Amino acid sequence: MSPLAIALIVFFLVLLGGVVGLVLRGLLPEQHLNEDSMGAVKLGTGLIATLSALVLGLLIASSKGYYDKVSDEVTQTAVKAVLLDRTLARYGPDTMEIRATLRNIFATAVELMDGGVDSMAKGLDAPQRQKRFEAFQERLARLVPQNDAQRALQTQAMGLIDDLAQTRWLFIEQQEGSISKPLLFVLVLWLAVIFLGFGLVSARNATVIIVFVLCALSVAGSIFLIEEMDRPFAGLMRISSAPVHNALSHLGE
Repeated sequence: MSPLAIALIVFFLVLLGGVVGLVLRGLLPEQHLNEDSMGAVKLGTGLIATLSALVLGLLIASSKGYYDKVSDEVTQTAVKAVLLDRTLARYGPDTMEIRATLRNIFATAVELMDGGVDSMAKGLDAPQRQKRFEAFQERLARLVPQNDAQRALQTQAMGLIDDLAQTRWLFIEQQEGSISKPLLFVLVLWLAVIFLGFGLVSARNATVIIVFVLCALSVAGSIFLIEEMDRPFAGLMRISSAPVHNALSHLGE
């Protein structure tokens, strides 16, 4: 389900809570609407609002941290790919074909990244691409250094390709995101209850309805941002692909 669809569902559920509260206020007997009863509703609503604020802040911080982490991983991948290419270039002409293979593999990864999170995860996890990457590692390991300088460069290149392999699997395993769906469901339930409490203590007029709509939009907007940042390779807030495109332009030089 897309972040926009989730945000719309949250908007209607939260707004429905406020409308139900307004309807209940008109149906409840007078003794349930006295000052003491409304005081209890306000206290309960305040408690749930505090809990919701804490959880909402936690989810925003978690999704932002995940977004920044993946963005940093993409930049680091681009840097390591360029360093690997330059290391192989310094090794000598024996690595010309290996460098060409590296560029082709990296170009495929860039294309998958531009295609979105689903195509990227499925593409990287494809058996043929896994075999191709492992064959690339084996070709690098089979190089026969002729001197200490080439031996040091091969060791450095093997370390870089191991780092790239680790990052590749991180991209595959991180496709599900970092947000707990049960936690998000509980948060939306709490928000609906809060709006129900607001409806119980509010008068039924146009001003209240407008305030409810604006508040529901704000809440839905925060959920939309959380879901968008939890999907860094797709959507309106996808991470920039400029580092990998820039790195690709330098490979093979």
